[in-house]
Amino acid sequence: MARRGGRPLLWIVLLTEVLPTAAVGLAMLPLQPRPPAVSPSGEPLPGELQGFWGDLLLLVGIVLAVGLVAGLVQCLGWAAGTWVITRQATGQEVALGAALRYGLRRAPGLFGWSLLAGLLVLAGLCACFLPGVYLAFATSLVGPIYLFERRNPIGRTFQLAHARFGMVLGRVAAVAAVVLGGGLVLAVLESIVTLGPAAATPGEMFAPPAVSAVSVVSTLVSSVLGAPLQLALLVGILVTYTEQRGHEAPVNSARLAAELS
Repeated sequence: MARRGGRPLLWIVLLTEVLPTAAVGLAMLPLQPRPPAVSPSGEPLPGELQGFWGDLLLLVGIVLAVGLVAGLVQCLGWAAGTWVITRQATGQEVALGAALRYGLRRAPGLFGWSLLAGLLVLAGLCACFLPGVYLAFATSLVGPIYLFERRNPIGRTFQLAHARFGMVLGRVAAVAAVVLGGGLVLAVLESIVTLGPAAATPGEMFAPPAVSAVSVVSTLVSSVLGAPLQLALLVGILVTYTEQRGHEAPVNSARLAAELS
């Protein structure tokens, strides 16, 4: 299905996934606090700890604000990408502008439900690791449920996840393995490129990377290379959802496309 989406889907991923990811990464570069300077005895110098924590709080606040905006834009992309893939599956022509207008209309609601699901997962992770993993699996279908069915996405995702637990778990686990594995590889490569020169100097080994052409380029390249992972996540979750709908009752691409309108 994704292959049929062609150029509109590619532009959607670039505009709503690559650019927000790059924006968050670039926003972090000049704000990373350096470790507090210490005296020969190993004690922090006067005022260093206060400055460090102040810089850290500033970093967290800015990244959180930029991340929320980026998340809203990414929800726009998820809605637009779902619209493109579903309509192309019925053989209909799609245009980038129409897809983005649909995504813009559905993004606020999708963002709200995704944020709620994310808070549930975060609460589970804080309580104990395994409940967080379970909640991440159980709420994985919130996005397509909201877009197609428009009713009770949280309760409905638990219903679909438990109706055929093993099947859904296998699909979601496979998608998560691809996305998380690919993301880990990209993070390691970016760290090697960015921190490689600093690693040669023991005193700078654990200092944050300076804002340089290398760090900026590595952040941008990492964002671009992460685009296929985001596309795999979108397609994998969408296919898992439509498969579960098909097990519940007969459903075809035309009906799904009509539900999105």
